[in-house]
Amino acid sequence: MIGRLLDGRYQVRSRIARGGMATVYLATDLRLERRVAIKVMHGHLSDDTTFKNRFIQEARSAARLANPHVVSVFDQGQDSDMAYLVMEHLPGITLRDLIRDNGTLTPRQAADILDAVLSGLAAAHRAGIVHRDVKPENVLLADDGRIKIGDFGLARAASANTATGQALLGTIAYLSPELVTRGQADARSDIYALGIMLYEMLTGEQPYKGEQPMQIAYQHANESVPAPSAKNPAVPKELDDLVFWATEREPDDRPSNAGEMLERLRSIESSLGFTSVATGAQPTIVMPASYSSEHADDVTQVIGRNTKPQQVPVRADATDGPGKLATKARKRSRVGVALFTIVLMLAALAGGTGWYFGQGPGSLVEVPNVADGSFDQASAKLVELGFVPVEGATFSLTVPAGTVAGSDPPSGSKIDKGSSVTVLVSQGPQPVDIPVLAGLAQSDAEQQLDALGVAVGTVNQQFDPSIAKDIVLAATDATSGADYSQGGPSFQGSTVTLLVSAGQVPSVSGMTPDQARDALESVGLGVGTSDEAFDDTIPAGQVIGIQAKTDADGNETAFIPGDDVTLIVSKGVELVAVPDTTGQTINQAIKALQDAGFTVGDIAVAEAFRDIFKVKKTDPPAGKSVKKGSTVNITDFGL
Repeated sequence: MIGRLLDGRYQVRSRIARGGMATVYLATDLRLERRVAIKVMHGHLSDDTTFKNRFIQEARSAARLANPHVVSVFDQGQDSDMAYLVMEHLPGITLRDLIRDNGTLTPRQAADILDAVLSGLAAAHRAGIVHRDVKPENVLLADDGRIKIGDFGLARAASANTATGQALLGTIAYLSPELVTRGQADARSDIYALGIMLYEMLTGEQPYKGEQPMQIAYQHANESVPAPSAKNPAVPKELDDLVFWATEREPDDRPSNAGEMLERLRSIESSLGFTSVATGAQPTIVMPASYSSEHADDVTQVIGRNTKPQQVPVRADATDGPGKLATKARKRSRVGVALFTIVLMLAALAGGTGWYFGQGPGSLVEVPNVADGSFDQASAKLVELGFVPVEGATFSLTVPAGTVAGSDPPSGSKIDKGSSVTVLVSQGPQPVDIPVLAGLAQSDAEQQLDALGVAVGTVNQQFDPSIAKDIVLAATDATSGADYSQGGPSFQGSTVTLLVSAGQVPSVSGMTPDQARDALESVGLGVGTSDEAFDDTIPAGQVIGIQAKTDADGNETAFIPGDDVTLIVSKGVELVAVPDTTGQTINQAIKALQDAGFTVGDIAVAEAFRDIFKVKKTDPPAGKSVKKGSTVNITDFGL
């Protein structure tokens, strides 16, 4: 680009600065023989109608303004595939440079600069134009002491509350609460940015800080800007109050436009004894021949109509104002002449330098951190650095769906300006299909879930007589309770609860109570109480078994490790005395023996005679104790 002739008129000399939409070059207008600044839109944005319209809007917005504190726009055009606009060239520095070099400005310096900026911005507001990107980078301090506001690239007509669209345009540190919360701006949004800028001039730092842009935006929307005097005790209360007024969270509580704020500032300057240097355009004065430049650095020359120069001693505090800046500017101007000569002598080197910063390693720019915001916010941040944002998708366990999780290349990477950067928007957790888990070994189930990114939460156990130890019996979602025993859809990051077999409860039949206790405790069961029961096969004092576990409804349930069981201990064989049935009819005797728990043997007598014949003898005989359930025979009966 350096050395190129645009439209046969503008000879590009060197690069001045580079921004998100365009690069600014120093050029010579061959037709009018003057230095100009040319802003050339980045090539990768030329095909984007939105950016091109915004670029042209800057020329139209600035061209409508005729104010000594607004950077003038001379021309706008297109050369081949390049859109450009021609502006007034102001050798000097930006307010950002001044704050970075000097830190805190004096109250007088801050008031002088704010006076000039408000004068220019008031002209814009009167013309119905909202700047929308007021910040120190867009305030120019010329070498000759002039102060101007420029870069109307985001300006819009202010006939209504101007919506910004989904992307929050402007620098996040200076965004008003209504821009953060509603995406709308009017003249009062510029006032808020001016209040933040005044705070920064008086304290050397911005009021809100955060690791992520969204943290700063949240503070703008929910917190009040602190008093500058809390950081810098030299700040007078009047300027504290001006910052408070300009940065009220509710737009209706702020000055309605820059003109209203300028009136208040002028009143403050008068009460503090500051003399404003930005009172508007002054008539041209022809300097008398008697004016001597040799006194320019030690006295102020007061020049008026039909008056001779008067030498007025410089006030001690006057060095805090633009006079000091102008002195530095004259020194920079003299150095600039020498540097320009060197540049002409080293044209070839300049061309190599241009390649280095334009196409070579010098064009590398660090990819910013765009996480935790929306795609539109990330896109605006990338465009400002000269990248082309591309929307992409990723799954994330920690970043909510719709929020940016990161970028590709990742933040911190250094890549060529104009490169594409994929903004990875979170889709939330990644969906997964859980396989059938019932019947798997616990270790296999855990391995398969881990491979899917699903966590295993609580592992419960229960004894099962038919399923081997450590085999999964059931699986459920830890949050929703959904049954995954036979598999089903879930997502990465979910948690599954497993129910696993503890094997069979040990058989303790035939053991002593102590032996049974040891066997049960070895598998995690305890012994609570013991009951006794007769048993024909288990000797007295040995364990018959354990009592079944039931729920409140009496239904049998499975034991789990930690349960206490009830042992049933044998009392041995139960003996019962044979009842005396002598004299009873056969049927009466049969009933009495059966009621006593015995079985009656066959009797060789017809049924019709059983209520007639009476029992005379039984075997075993009446009164003898025998095992309950034994057979008793009626051996003798008759009339």
